This record gives sequence, structure tokens and C-alpha cells, in this order.
Amino acid sequence: MTTSKQLINNVSILHKGLLKSVLLALVLSLFTFNSNAQNKIGEITFDKDIIDYGNISTADSGVRTFTFTNTGDAPLTISKVKTSCGCTVPNYEKAAIMPGETGEIEVKYDTKRKGKFSKTLMVTSNASNKNVQLKIKGHITTDAVAINQ
Repeated sequence: MTTSKQLINNVSILHKGLLKSVLLALVLSLFTFNSNAQNKIGEITFDKDIIDYGNISTADSGVRTFTFTNTGDAPLTISKVKTSCGCTVPNYEKAAIMPGETGEIEVKYDTKRKGKFSKTLMVTSNASNKNVQLKIKGHITTDAVAINQ
């Protein structure tokens, strides 16, 4: 026959085992939740990575637009767009781009500089592809009308 002392001891052992199991399940579920949350990341996909202005005149505005889509599964934020020259000025949305949404980076090149040009832009974001290089190129003539616009 089991004494009350043995019964209390058995219940205590069961309780400790149950508590360990619950704690282990809780830790594993938190780890799984955390790793799933970390797997979600934005991805920036541009329609094109080179804009060719072609032959343009000094009267051209010099403004062109790169369009991109967040093809990832988390919000995408562009933190910086660095250009290779002060003659190229980027303008972009600072707010987060949600998955599936599109955004734009507007680029203005100084068309007072005659001749051929080729400039790069480095887009830095929180996407899986953190740094994306874009390029603009063309030829600026002194003609009043652009040759192929």
C-alpha cells in the first residue's frame, strides 16, 4: 500500500516533469515563431537597371524614373540612394513599400553638361538584396530639339 508521503512525492515528480515539458514546448514555440519572423524580408526588383537617355538636347529636363516592386514578404524601406556625381540628383519615397506594391526613384541629370555621360546610383535598403546598382547614360547635344526623344 502506498503511503501518503510516497503519493505526495510521486505527484511532486509528475508536476516537475509536466512543468519541464510545458517550459520546453514554450521555448520551442518561441524559437519557431522568432525564426519565422526573421525569414520575412523585403526584396527590391527594378523594371530595368539602366536608363538610356539616348541623344537629348540641353533643353531636356533630364528627369527619368526607375520603377521597382517589393517582391518580398515584408515592408521595404530605401535608406539611401548615392550617386556617382553631383550632376545626378535622386528623389525617392522615404515611407515603407509594402509587399507587392511599387515605388519610384526619380533621377534628374544636369543636361547643361554636353557630351556623353554614364553615371551610377547605388540604392541601399533593408531588402535581401541590400545594395542595388542602377545606371543612367546618354549623350547631350547643343541642338534645340532632341534627336531621339
